[in-house]
Amino acid sequence: MAENTKRFTESELEINPVYTKKDTTDLPLNEMPGQPPFTRGIQPDMYRGKLWTMRQYAGFSTAEESNKRYHYLLSQGVNGLSVAFDLPTQIGYDSDHELAEGEVGKVGVAISSIEDMQALFNDIKLQDITTSMTINATGFILLAFYVAIAKQQTADLKKISGTIQNDILKEYAARGTYIYPPKPSMRIITDIFEWCSNELPKWNTISISGYHIREAGSTAVQEVAFTLSNGKAYIKAAIEKGLDINVFGRRLSFFFNAHNNLFEEVAKFRAARRMWASIMKQLGATDEKAMMLRFHTQTGGSTLTAQQPLNNISRVTIQTLAAVLGGTQSLHTNGYDEAFSLPTEEAARIALRTQQITAFESGVADTVDPLGGSYFVESLTDELEKAAWQLIGQVDAIGGSITAIEQGFIQNEIARSAYEYQRKIESNEKIIVGVNKFTTKEDDKIPLLKIDDSIRKVQIEKLKNLKASRNDNDVNKCLQTLHYKAVSDENIIPAVIDAVEHYCTLGEIADELRKVFGEY
Repeated sequence: MAENTKRFTESELEINPVYTKKDTTDLPLNEMPGQPPFTRGIQPDMYRGKLWTMRQYAGFSTAEESNKRYHYLLSQGVNGLSVAFDLPTQIGYDSDHELAEGEVGKVGVAISSIEDMQALFNDIKLQDITTSMTINATGFILLAFYVAIAKQQTADLKKISGTIQNDILKEYAARGTYIYPPKPSMRIITDIFEWCSNELPKWNTISISGYHIREAGSTAVQEVAFTLSNGKAYIKAAIEKGLDINVFGRRLSFFFNAHNNLFEEVAKFRAARRMWASIMKQLGATDEKAMMLRFHTQTGGSTLTAQQPLNNISRVTIQTLAAVLGGTQSLHTNGYDEAFSLPTEEAARIALRTQQITAFESGVADTVDPLGGSYFVESLTDELEKAAWQLIGQVDAIGGSITAIEQGFIQNEIARSAYEYQRKIESNEKIIVGVNKFTTKEDDKIPLLKIDDSIRKVQIEKLKNLKASRNDNDVNKCLQTLHYKAVSDENIIPAVIDAVEHYCTLGEIADELRKVFGEY
């Protein structure tokens, strides 16, 4: 009989042919979900009490077109909106800026003013839904737009709930949509922590994101280690500002990727919860809710293939199971066509149905932590945690995430893993179905969502009308006040809200702060 070749996870953790009790000698058999360190989940009854929030990431073209998609998704059973913004919005340019040409409405919705935000949420009661906004460098401006709209709807700000991603460190490390240097960017983030703690207590002030770290090519171990290291940096910055870890710590959330290696992904989520509880305790948290790692998951965009795209439905299903078995609090499932474009309505519906079938037909939501106690999963959770702690130790030795990013350590580690992964595909060590094995000569013809370049003309016209009808003296006064607040150490968020309510545009606000903070 031929000797079995060794098997490894995506993070190069060796997998035994079989696992027994001796592989889990340290298994805490008495640990229960809802209790620190939350390995088995943050709620005692998990999905028996409440299913995860089913989100569908959507946003394209104009605010009016995106609003139609939101109403469709809500009618199909989505219970939380997730907003994608176009590239100009993400980096602080209005749709009429010369650098916005060719990008308006392409990878998300174009939002330049409070009027765009009004159109985006037309006939949607913000107090009745939760909204996640994937926005970082300009996250504080989009939050201000959202708060202004909520006030117009006479909503109780104490009841408004949702999340802004607001994770700038991963932008420097993996994604690139930053504006200001790290220090003032961290100052803006802690201003958001402080303001929301008092005025928007149910709002998740940051979604510390491993998703884009994984999309850039990291392993599961690196995703956990670098994400939690970034989390430590935000906590320390908030503590230095004088904020109470037991207050703002309750409103932190995380954003992870779900890939195809089912058991490693489940182990990753379990290990991350346990590690974060330990980190928060070390940093001074005493409130158990401040030690909980609450997270949103999105299925892996980088795992989607343009070849045989319908295979992506199977991939997304496996990733959905990984997220749910791992105890996610909310989930977005990708459309099978997203290797080509933003999802069509049909692809978005199939993606949502994947979540609903998992929730209501598979039985995986009937008990808490169904894989808990598995010799393999418990051993893999321990191994992944150990490897992640070692990597966090390296980041700490450099001086923490900010220094590790400035020195290029995190970027280089991710690039090395991405290169190794691609090498394995090209050498057929790693099989991708339909790409380097089980290929076909026929091309799969699928309908695609196309965004017309004329969208920019529509947006420019809207901006012209806005600027012609607003009070320029009010605009200038608001921008001067914002400038003064930014130069001082006062919290800038009230000034930003005042500015958007007086029809200052996103680009004008971002540019005013460019004058103070500079660009990175």
